[in-house]
Amino acid sequence: MQRFDSINVGEVLRKARENIGLTQEDIAAKLNVGRDAIIRIEKGTRKVSAEELHELMTIYNISIEDILLDEDTTNIGEYKGIILAGGSGTRLYPITKGVSKQLLPVYDKPMIYYPLSVLMQASIKDILIITTEEDQAYFKKLLKDGKQFGINLEYAVQPKPEGLAQAFLIGEKFIGDAPCAMVLGDNIFYGNGLTRELHQAIRNAHNGIATIFGYEVKDPERFGIMELDKDNNVIGVEEKPAEPKSDYAITGLYFYPKGVSKMAKKIKPSARNELEITSLNDLYLKDKKLKARLLGEGYSWFDTGTFESLLDASNMIKTVEENRDAVICCPEKIAYDNRWITKEELKESASEQAKNTYGKYLERMVNNNGKI
Repeated sequence: MQRFDSINVGEVLRKARENIGLTQEDIAAKLNVGRDAIIRIEKGTRKVSAEELHELMTIYNISIEDILLDEDTTNIGEYKGIILAGGSGTRLYPITKGVSKQLLPVYDKPMIYYPLSVLMQASIKDILIITTEEDQAYFKKLLKDGKQFGINLEYAVQPKPEGLAQAFLIGEKFIGDAPCAMVLGDNIFYGNGLTRELHQAIRNAHNGIATIFGYEVKDPERFGIMELDKDNNVIGVEEKPAEPKSDYAITGLYFYPKGVSKMAKKIKPSARNELEITSLNDLYLKDKKLKARLLGEGYSWFDTGTFESLLDASNMIKTVEENRDAVICCPEKIAYDNRWITKEELKESASEQAKNTYGKYLERMVNNNGKI
């Protein structure tokens, strides 16, 4: 770990501000100082008081670890990922009577591409996809063994949905003694600072700490909720409370240290006979091994389990991609940027999809050596 006095704190603060889409004027107004003060702080020509640093860290949703630790996690060790894509999708009937929800299109790509891109952004290459028995063949047809993305995909069956935490029992052999992340197959995450958030969660896991991600919602009673103290530390988790203690929903993205399967075995089924993920998080909380990362301004999160949210997500993706003239949450791009696939392999994917804008985007990457 670096010494604090050897780090360019101003540069870290500048990147954190840009990650959440705030201007120097925005921060100056929040701190009740002039914009010139923020400019000098970011340039390193003005000292930051302990009080100012604490307030800036709260605004930017960063911790001392964010400042002290290098962003590179490539040498941090083995890490496993799980995408839970089971269930019957009854809230989307009749659409999902003949096809898995996670195979439905969200604008220009299958829904499962989005959670897959999250794990890939976290530099996770070994991924288990848990599906229903009848749907598994379709996932394999779409994703194969993952080689086209430079990753390793394995598959397992969830006989019937008995809670999210059941994934760690189904995947026990796959996970082994490694830390593990799980993302729900119908969750979509997007934001310029997301990769940094994911890498911090990986560091937490390697330090024995579990991480959950919070997103402010207007109807918290519909979700698992995290209760926070004034410094945004988790002090409680509750599943769909009648009287929520915060507006921060716990999203479908979880990072756990090694031993998560053993921890999941300690959970007792709930009143609805399910192994609740909230119960698993509560075990880590009681051991003082649970942290939260809050996805604030500049981030989008969708739980695409309803007609409305599915349409909203598609419209968001369409708008962002048209504005940027790019494809977001694109596994091929992430793989190429991470040097997991070669230019020739990218070219092969582009040729296979050459008749649409997705394939043409990959072709532009090939012609521009990955630069768009």
